[in-house]
Amino acid sequence: MAAPRQDRETRRRIARMQAKRALQQSQDKRRKRDNLFAGAAGVLGLALALALQAAWFSSNPTPEQTRLIEQQVAAAKAGEPTANPETPGAPATAGAIPDKSIAEGRTFSGTLATSAGDLGVELDGNAAPQAVAVFTSLAESGFFTGKTCHRLTTAETMGVLQCGSLNGDGAADPAYQWGPVENTPPDGVYPAGSVAVARGGSTDSNGTQFFLVYKDSNIPQDTGGYTIMGKLTSGLDVLESVAEQGAVKNGTEVQDGTPKTPVTIDSFTLK
Repeated sequence: MAAPRQDRETRRRIARMQAKRALQQSQDKRRKRDNLFAGAAGVLGLALALALQAAWFSSNPTPEQTRLIEQQVAAAKAGEPTANPETPGAPATAGAIPDKSIAEGRTFSGTLATSAGDLGVELDGNAAPQAVAVFTSLAESGFFTGKTCHRLTTAETMGVLQCGSLNGDGAADPAYQWGPVENTPPDGVYPAGSVAVARGGSTDSNGTQFFLVYKDSNIPQDTGGYTIMGKLTSGLDVLESVAEQGAVKNGTEVQDGTPKTPVTIDSFTLK
């Protein structure tokens, strides 16, 4: 009777050994797979950080933004987790381009509250539905809060205050561009009180920036003009006061530069 019991013990030991071996093999496979995923994630993180670095450097970043990007790249190279592309301390992006249908046939009114004073604003979705759809959506999301009015032009034939740059330095957001140009004055005259859309070189390069006209202005239309999307209903005197203080560039008074009196947007509400 002893022999059969011994055989059973032997079979049990063999079974335990086989089970242990199978578990070890499974763990080895899982470890290899995890290492592969980690390596791929590291490569992706590095590529993302480098792409982000290129994007920031192409838009004249501030020293603080440069430092943050360098940290991102160093972390990716070291295999450390990287932050979300919207780096802490960097401005939020504008989001998706809304469809013009949300503004067609509608008029929106509200207040552009700034550090220099409040401006009453009316945007006309009949005249410029795509532009109004964009700017009402941006305003509703709170995009403009804290943004600056970075450019003041006080030329004899042109007087405007430009606002809404993503980083406050006048650079456009390459990830947020749209078109077409709408409701441009055929004679190139932008009446005092006009609220118009700033853009780059093409008629599909509108973005988040806009300009407020404080006196009748002649603006060349050879590149397609600029969309007039609305008008000021009050506060023109606020703009005139900012313009009277003048513009500066590198410490020198100029006709086209940064407002000598800093202007920051406190809020932009429309309904």
